[in-house]
This record gives sequence, structure tokens and C-alpha cells, in this order.
Amino acid sequence: MFTISLVGQKGGSGKTTVALGLAVPASIAGMVTAVIDVDPQATASNWKDRREAENPAVVSAQASRLKQTLEAARSSGAEFVVIDTAGRNDDSALNAARLSDLVLIPTRANIVEIETLRAVSDLLRIAGNPRALVVLNGVHPTATKTAEEARRMVRSVFGLECAPVHLCHRQAYADAPVTGQSPQELDSEGKAGIELDRLFKLVIEHVNKGTLEHV
Repeated sequence: MFTISLVGQKGGSGKTTVALGLAVPASIAGMVTAVIDVDPQATASNWKDRREAENPAVVSAQASRLKQTLEAARSSGAEFVVIDTAGRNDDSALNAARLSDLVLIPTRANIVEIETLRAVSDLLRIAGNPRALVVLNGVHPTATKTAEEARRMVRSVFGLECAPVHLCHRQAYADAPVTGQSPQELDSEGKAGIELDRLFKLVIEHVNKGTLEHV
């Protein structure tokens, strides 16, 4: 079972968007997939309530019961698990990072949000330095230079690696959750869906790498 957590120190950074945007293609690819929602706002759980498709499964859980919830997912045959944590500094992010094979840290490409990565960097160190990638989100579609500059800043100031894929500000990210969909399902050829599929392929590379490391 491969476990990914979405963490951050600020709400609205795109954690749930990325969590669901990865879980849906994993389900479509035939993996037994689960989203564990430990965010008190229950955004992922509410999305599931509006969703017609059965997969992926979404489980609401308390942060203090995260380990037990993951063990239950493993026992049920889950292969790909995504943990959606709270958008604030609490135990959910630390617990999730400790139990994950890969941590994704969505952040907007502006100095106010990038500065919150210092706290995330400290959290990752306490969690034992799991593999982690910062995912720039909400980038203007034409602001490629902005994304490149943000990646350099994140790497040089906080020592964190950025994903080579970033997500742009697109209407599909707001429209898809209304009907319990992901952007890929709303428009498989749309730019938002393509961005998330690229991120999913990047994550799968980490999944395969993790599998090889355990051989």
C-alpha cells in the first residue's frame, strides 16, 4: 500500500483539490483507492456525498485514529491511499507525514504562502524527513517565470524540492467539486485535468521507486 499525505500550514492552498485529483485517476487505473479525510472541515467527505461514482472510497477519521484507519485500509486491500489533512498546525499533519511514503505540500506561488513552508520544513524534520514535494498551485496560466522563480526560492531558502508540475488557476478546479467530480472527469481533455494527470504520473514514479526500494 502506498500512502500519500497532503499537508500545509494554511487553508485554501489546494490540499483537497490535489488529494481528489490523484485519487480519481488511481481509481480509474484500477487501483483500490481510499481518501482518508482528517480535516475537520470534511471537504473531501462532502465531495463524496455529492458524487455518483462509487470510487474512490472516502473515509472520515480523527487524526488520533489515523494509524488504525490506515491499518483498516490495508486490511481491506487498499493499494493507493491519500490523506487529506487540516489547513492549520495540528497533529493531523504530523501524524500523516510520519505514516506516509510521500508528502505533497500544495502552496500558492506568492511570498505570503511560501513563507509558511518554514513551519512545514520543521514538521517534516520532526516526522523523520519523509520524501516530500512542494506543489505550486494557483499559478497564472501565463506565469511560467513566476513558477520557476518560486521553485528556486523554495529550494534555496527552505531546502524543499518542488514538483516539476504546477497547477494553474483554472475554473475547472472550482466547477468539478460541485457535482462530486474531479477536473479530469469534468473535461478529460481540459488543461486542469491534464495538469493533474501529469502530477499523478509523477506520483506513480515515486510509487514505483518505493516498490523497487523495498525489493
